[in-house]
Amino acid sequence: MDRCIVLVDAGYLLGAAASLLAGEPSRSRITVDHAALIQGLRERAESDTERPLLRIYWFDGAPDRVPQPEHRRLRVMPRVTVRLGALTRSDGRWAQKGVDAAMHAELTELARNRACSDVVLVTGDGDLLPGMMAAKEHGVAVHLWAVQAADGDYNQSEDLVAEADERRVLDRAWITQAVRAKDLGGICAPPPAPRPEIAAILSAPLPDSALASAAERPGQEAEHATAAESQNGTEERVPAPKGVPTPKDLAALRGPGTQPAQHPASATLRWSSDKGWIERPGGPTESAEAALLPTLAQLTTAEQRWADREEDITTVGGDPYEVGQVFARRWMERLTDPSHLQKLSTMYPRIPHRVDGELLRYAARFGLLAHKDDQIDEHDRYAIRAGFWREIDVRTAAEHVPAGE
Repeated sequence: MDRCIVLVDAGYLLGAAASLLAGEPSRSRITVDHAALIQGLRERAESDTERPLLRIYWFDGAPDRVPQPEHRRLRVMPRVTVRLGALTRSDGRWAQKGVDAAMHAELTELARNRACSDVVLVTGDGDLLPGMMAAKEHGVAVHLWAVQAADGDYNQSEDLVAEADERRVLDRAWITQAVRAKDLGGICAPPPAPRPEIAAILSAPLPDSALASAAERPGQEAEHATAAESQNGTEERVPAPKGVPTPKDLAALRGPGTQPAQHPASATLRWSSDKGWIERPGGPTESAEAALLPTLAQLTTAEQRWADREEDITTVGGDPYEVGQVFARRWMERLTDPSHLQKLSTMYPRIPHRVDGELLRYAARFGLLAHKDDQIDEHDRYAIRAGFWREIDVRTAAEHVPAGE
């Protein structure tokens, strides 16, 4: 058949792109426009092979082979098929299992069935050499594409390079049409209105009992991070020094015998849990007003629920800050009583129990809040809620802008 097929090793393509653009092969250092990337691969393949595209196969790893947000977006795109191997953690590093074997099986099967005349391989792994040789024996022309190496050297197996019929290099100009390095300097969003409450919580002095408890667990507080407000109002994630109060410590500040001066009036306790707001002895209780706020599920029709799933698959990237913004936007747009929005805004930084739990369950769909390095990632929780409050701030501020400004 006079058609071409593209087989993409996503680990190689995106890892090499991260090395080229960000200086290290970590995919977390880059942002990928998958629609633009797929379109670029299609156009380049049809141009190089002078054959129409039959299909792009995207091979990648995923924990327990469960599709991640990028995989869900890719597999609903036209002419794209996603094949997932396992992603396992060994010696502190993530490694793909079964991806090379899947690519080899797909390559040999397509060639044996004469499904195409040309195959484009975007990979660097020499384990694909037997499959490449088998495809050639079945009369298929094999095109090997490389990502420009950061050091100008090869980032592919020399045996693959020698066996390929044609070889091309995807240079920096081509890569940057769909991939860019992340700006790790902070969240790219306009700064929200200053929120002093979190800083007030962190500055609250510990009671003697809490200090004694902290002394019994030396080193446990190191390397923990917490969200705080910077002086210019931008939310930042900054490492917390030893002695930063835990929720349990802060709850003790409200216990019997606590001096009023020890607890700033503006400080509000917030509990982090995948179940949302958790009431603790000595902590604040849910007000009747907060309990009456509707959940997103109550505000969403069946048609909107379907549209939400489509948007989650095709548009929402899975960044924790973005996830919080998307949830807040949907909740605000579907409110029938505008007073609910004003009530919620006055509750900052606390998100009412039912809404917060629903927000975290929504975030879990994107693989957030999962165990990372055997610990639940608190950074994600702060970012999810920061995105939620940022969207609330933008909407409430817009409603208070006088007409004509």
